[in-house]
Amino acid sequence: MKTILSASTLAPALILGAVAATPAAARQITIDDVTMLSRASSPDVSRDGRWLVWQQRETDLAADKGRFDLWRLDLSRKGAKPEKLAAEADVNETAPQFSADGRTVFFQSDKGGDDAIWAIGIDGSAAKKLTGFQGGFGGFKVAPTGDKILVWADRLPGAPSLAPAMTKKDPNAGQGRTYDQLFVRHWDTWADGTRSQLFVLPLGPDGAPGDGVAIEKTLVGDAPSKPSGGGEEVSWSADGKTVYFALREAGRIEPLSTNLDIFAAPADGSTPPVNLTAANRGMDNLPTVSPDGRSLAYFSMARPGYEADRQVLMLRDLASGQVRALTQGWDRSVGSIAWSNDSKTIYVTADDVQETPAFAVAAATGKVTRLTQAGHVSGIVPTPKGIVFAMNSLTAPDDFYRLDGKRTTRLTAVNADKLAGIDMPTVTRFSFTGANNDTVWGYAVKPYGSSGKVPIAYMVHGGPQGSSNNSWSYRWNPAVFAGAGYGLVAVDFHGSTGYGQAFTDAIRNNWGGWPLEDLQKGLKAATTKFAWLDADNACALGASYGGYMMNWFEGQWPDRFKCIVQHDGVFDARAMAYETEELWFDEWEHGGKAYFEDPQAFEKWNPVNYVTAWKTPMLVITGEKDFRIPYTQGLATFTALQRRGIPSRLLVNPSENHWVLKPKNSRQWYREVLGWMGTYTGKK
Repeated sequence: MKTILSASTLAPALILGAVAATPAAARQITIDDVTMLSRASSPDVSRDGRWLVWQQRETDLAADKGRFDLWRLDLSRKGAKPEKLAAEADVNETAPQFSADGRTVFFQSDKGGDDAIWAIGIDGSAAKKLTGFQGGFGGFKVAPTGDKILVWADRLPGAPSLAPAMTKKDPNAGQGRTYDQLFVRHWDTWADGTRSQLFVLPLGPDGAPGDGVAIEKTLVGDAPSKPSGGGEEVSWSADGKTVYFALREAGRIEPLSTNLDIFAAPADGSTPPVNLTAANRGMDNLPTVSPDGRSLAYFSMARPGYEADRQVLMLRDLASGQVRALTQGWDRSVGSIAWSNDSKTIYVTADDVQETPAFAVAAATGKVTRLTQAGHVSGIVPTPKGIVFAMNSLTAPDDFYRLDGKRTTRLTAVNADKLAGIDMPTVTRFSFTGANNDTVWGYAVKPYGSSGKVPIAYMVHGGPQGSSNNSWSYRWNPAVFAGAGYGLVAVDFHGSTGYGQAFTDAIRNNWGGWPLEDLQKGLKAATTKFAWLDADNACALGASYGGYMMNWFEGQWPDRFKCIVQHDGVFDARAMAYETEELWFDEWEHGGKAYFEDPQAFEKWNPVNYVTAWKTPMLVITGEKDFRIPYTQGLATFTALQRRGIPSRLLVNPSENHWVLKPKNSRQWYREVLGWMGTYTGKK
C-alpha cells in the first residue's frame, strides 16, 4: 500500500511518502473553505523563460460567481513573489498569452460590458484595448509572427466575418423553436442556429480593428468543439500563414459521430480548408504545430463512435504529409500536447494508475519518459530549460511548478493563507483482485486525527471512462467528506482510465456486470485492510455513471448501505436512449446500435426493471439544465422511491447542468448530502 501525497508537499522531490504533520490546533476542511479558494489556471511563460503569467479566479459569494484577474511571477529572481498584473474591480481578465518578445501580454477582458482582446506590458504599463467588433467571442490566439489574431465566436453558419447578422424579428411571431435535425440541445444549451467559427483579424500598432475574415468557408460545425473545446483545438503555423483546427462536420448524423478531423486553412481565407485526416473515421484532435514549423502533432482515435478510445500521439510532416504514430506501443491515452522549444520533444499528460503525470515523448523515436510521479498535472508550458506546469492532488488545489532536468521547484503557494490551520486527511492506495481476476486499484481517505472507527462514504466515479484519481475537485471533493468525519473509499472499477485500453473497454455491454463485482469486492477489500473503517455503517454516493450505479445498487445490492446519494444518474435506459443528446455515447456503451435495433442490450442493465427490490433510503439530485442525463431521469427515480414508500428526498437545481458550479449551490449540495448521510450513519 502507498500513501498519496498532497501536491503541496511534493517539491523538490515528487515521491510517495507520509503527509506532513500540522499544528494540533488545526481544523478540518469544509465546503465553505473550498468554495472560497483561489483557482490558478491558464499559465503561459515568456519565450525567454523569465516571466510566468496566469489567470486566477476568486469567488464573489454575494454575486454567486467567480471573478478573474491576471498574475505574474518573475522566474529569474530567486524568492520572487507573485504579483497582480491586471486586476480591475468588477472586471474579468482571462486567457493571458505572451507576445513573441515577451514584453506584452494579450488577454480577454469584459471591461465596459463587452468582451474584447486587450494588451498590457509585462511591466504593468497601461492596458490597451485592441478589438472593437461586436457580438461577443469565445477565445483567441495570437499568431507567432505577432501580426494576426485568430478568434473563435458563435455566429450563423457561413458568416463572412465577426459582424453580427442583421436580422429582424417578427413582432407577431411566437416563442416556439423549430428543428429539422439533431442536435436540438447539447450539454446545457438549446440549439439557436449559431456555430463556433474561426475568424482572423490583422494585428498592428493600432490594434486589431474591423470584423476580420472567416476562414472555414462552407464547413458547418463547431471549432473549437462543443461543449468544452478551447484553444487546445486550434494552432497557428510557425509563419502565421495557416491555421490548423479540429472540427466535426455537422449533419443529420452529428449526434452519432465522434469523427472530429484536423483541417488546415489559409489565414487570409483565400481558399477552403483542407481535411488532413479524412481517412480516419475516429476522432482526431489537439493539433499542435512544432516551433520550427515542420511538424504537426495531434492525437487520433481509431474506432468511430467511441469517445473514450485510446488517444495515440500522431506526428505529421507538414512538407511531405507523411504521418507517424508515435505512441502506438504505449498503452496510455494522451490527454494534452506541448512541444519543447527545440522541437525535439513533445510533452504530454496521461492517466496512469490514479495519477496524471507529465511525460516526455521523443519526436524522433516515440520513446516515452515519465517526468513526474504523484499528482495531477495540467497546463504544461515548455521553457528554454524545461517545463512549467500546474499540479494538484486529492489534498491540495493547483499550484505551479517548474521542472528543470530532474529538479522540480514549487513556484507558488496560491492558497497558503486560506489553508493555514487546516488539517488534510491521509490518503492510502490499495489494490485487490477484481472481476476477470484483474488487479483493481482504489484509495481510502482517513480523517486527520480520527480515532476508532469512522462511517464510510463509498464514492463511485462517473464517465464511466474516468478515474478516482489523485486530483483536486471543487465538486466531489474527498477531503471535504473526510473533514466531515467520513472515511471515503473509491475504486477504479473496470471501465476506468489509466490501466490500459482493454481495461477501459471492458465496461462496454457490461455496465452492471464487472463494475458491480469490482465495487463489491473493493469495499470488502477496503474494510478488511483498514480497521478504522466501520464496515457496518456505510453510505454510497455517485454522479453520472456513478449515479446510474446508485440506482443499480438499489436493485442488485439492496442490503449493503444505510443510505444512497444519487446525482444525475440513469434510471431508465430506454428513456435515456431517446432523451440524451450525444447519442454516440449511449449507443456505443450498449453495443453500438439504437435502442429500437437491440432493446435487450439496454434492458439487461436497466435499473428500472428492478425497482421492486429497492429498499435503501436515497437522496436524488438533478439539474434542470442537464441535457446529458435529463432531469426527468431524476424525477422518475424519486417517483419510484416515493411509490415504494422508501425514505427519499429530491434536490433540483434550476440553474445547474450535469455539474454543480455556482458557489451557493455547491454549499447547498454539501449540506444536503452530508445531512442525508448523517441522518443514517449517526454522523452529525
